[in-house]
Amino acid sequence: MDGDSLTLDLATSIDTVPAAEWDAVAGSANPFVSHAFLAAMEAGGATGGDSGWDPTHLVLRDAGGRLVGAMPHYLKHHSYGEYIFDHSWANAFMQAGGSYYPKMLSAVPFTPATGPRFLIGDVPAERARMLRHALADGLVQYLDQFDLSSAHINFLPETDTAALAEQGWMIRSSMQFHWQNDGYQTFDDFLAALSSRKRKNIRKERRTVADAGVRLLRLTGDDITASHIDDFYRFYMSTIDRKWGGAYLTHEVFHELRANMADKMLLVMAEYDGAIIGGALNFIGSDALFGRNWGADLDIPCLHFEACYYQAIEFAIERGLSQVEAGAQGFHKVQRGYMPSTTWSAHWVAHEGFRAAIERFLEAERRGIDEEKNHITLAASPFKKG
Repeated sequence: MDGDSLTLDLATSIDTVPAAEWDAVAGSANPFVSHAFLAAMEAGGATGGDSGWDPTHLVLRDAGGRLVGAMPHYLKHHSYGEYIFDHSWANAFMQAGGSYYPKMLSAVPFTPATGPRFLIGDVPAERARMLRHALADGLVQYLDQFDLSSAHINFLPETDTAALAEQGWMIRSSMQFHWQNDGYQTFDDFLAALSSRKRKNIRKERRTVADAGVRLLRLTGDDITASHIDDFYRFYMSTIDRKWGGAYLTHEVFHELRANMADKMLLVMAEYDGAIIGGALNFIGSDALFGRNWGADLDIPCLHFEACYYQAIEFAIERGLSQVEAGAQGFHKVQRGYMPSTTWSAHWVAHEGFRAAIERFLEAERRGIDEEKNHITLAASPFKKG
């Protein structure tokens, strides 16, 4: 890549890029693009090896060898663990005689949370535009070089989508449920914004957990012990066994995360009769809390809502965070104050005919999502009218 004397390379392990260099362009606002998080995925065996996630991180250097841009990036041999679903695309492409896999993916593994994908540090706007363009153009060049079907950028900020669309990327919208902090000082302030019926329901759910004798502990930093991680992994696996039957994350991943970024973790643990019986794992950003995983040994009514949603809201209010992202899916979140929010992804398909078919699919999908989002906002919102 010659523009501005920039050189683009692929790093087949995050450890080949010094952590200080990577984090200088990644910034500190989003924990999932940090060197520590991506390294935990690799060291714990969730990516690399035979996981189907081959690390191929993009690293962009200037003429002096200084890292000026990067992207978390993988060569994917399947579509699992992404939360932007393209299985139907893969099936159609393969039925037509093409090879959809491997494909290129810029994303954070197993993490449906919006965050920066073009890591360029704090630079002037025109410089930022040029570096993003260079990284996106580099993705397309690698796609052609390796003769692959497609490249994908998942859960990127909406602010990046217009420039990508101008470069020819197809933009896809999806929907999650996020809680927004409307200047609340206390949890009661949040409840006061709800309709009377929803307010009473939340108070009843919280009282149900308290009356059952459950105590909630909010742990972060040094308060998170190895024993807490062992307990949480047991909860995580119990949820996996009940719902999906295949764990993406390993025991080692969680211990790596604790060892290297415990200050960015919020572990909500439920204590009952002197024992830890459930928990929810969150990650702390500069202005958002990200809910990730949950599980419990005992089926206590409303514990899931308390541990995952209400404790997260209380923590966000106390820290002055503007929102809580509670992960993928879950219409049940709406009545608990988590409202529809659009998320974004970008896609480049090499085959022109297949690309045209996907463009038609995305247009129809976008209309459906907009209609669903509007319906939920108007008809199911728990907040007071007006």
